[in-house]
Amino acid sequence: MEVRLRPETESRIHDLAARTGRAPDDFVEDAMAGYLLELGETREMLDARYQALKTGRVEPLDGGEAFKTLRQKSHNRRSHR
Repeated sequence: MEVRLRPETESRIHDLAARTGRAPDDFVEDAMAGYLLELGETREMLDARYQALKTGRVEPLDGGEAFKTLRQKSHNRRSHR
């Protein structure tokens, strides 16, 4: 498989490889493996949350109300210091 990168990305990989003595391909492999692992975990979490909403195990929250509650909690923590 061939991967095409923007010149600035490729340059950064080669600079890092020169500084560390590792092969540029190792960095690309490590980055892709980490990205795909994280993507898979995120997909599983989103699927589980979607199923929980779909089956009624959890109730959806209004986004505006959720942020309002978080801001209030943050404000309360700061005022109690």
